[in-house]
Amino acid sequence: EDVAILYKLGLTVIIVHGGGPRIKIELAKLNVESRFIDGLRVTNEQTMRVVEKALVDFNSEIIEKLEKKKCKADGLNVSQNNIFIVEQESKDLGFVGKPKRILNEKIQAIIDLQQIPVISPMGKDEEGEKYNINADTAAAAIAKSLKSRRLLLMTDVAGVYDKNKKLINEIKPAEAKDLINKKIVEGGMIPKLLNSIDAIENGVKGVVIIDGRKLHSILYEIFSDEGAGTLIRK
Repeated sequence: EDVAILYKLGLTVIIVHGGGPRIKIELAKLNVESRFIDGLRVTNEQTMRVVEKALVDFNSEIIEKLEKKKCKADGLNVSQNNIFIVEQESKDLGFVGKPKRILNEKIQAIIDLQQIPVISPMGKDEEGEKYNINADTAAAAIAKSLKSRRLLLMTDVAGVYDKNKKLINEIKPAEAKDLINKKIVEGGMIPKLLNSIDAIENGVKGVVIIDGRKLHSILYEIFSDEGAGTLIRK
């Protein structure tokens, strides 16, 4: 709903989605246990097949829901229209890639048609091998490549907490690094913060970690003074 409102107001919106909960359910059906290293999913060939199917299905579902809200949208995924050229993140993580290059022209072509690009976080290396990408890493890479004004990372917590478990409304990159070094943040919040810092240091004006459970959190963040999460900027 929030994206539809932004689109109708003439803002350029790009959606990058993950699929963690769906992937977890599908892997559980196959009795495959997920392992994570610093918030990133270890991905072997079997996991990769499950990940790709879950992401493609979710991508179509998002487009369908946007179109019901009278928004034109088009999907970009690794099989039909890959935009991520990646390299392997590490041997330990298996088929997990980090973006080296974004094919901006494919995203821009959708925007030029007044449509919302809906992007699935998988890519290919120079040899054509497919890799899973952490969705926050994928979104940050696109935000950097396009020099976006805002990057919103949506999660299921209120934002970033300090050592007293109090929500931080605004933080500078150096302070965010400190939270990681002191192990005040952990799990999936580590890649979120690292990607936020990277984006800020590479041309993105502000990154916000917002609570997707809160009604209209995107609109609150864009249009209100208090925002709806933790803002990271210089």
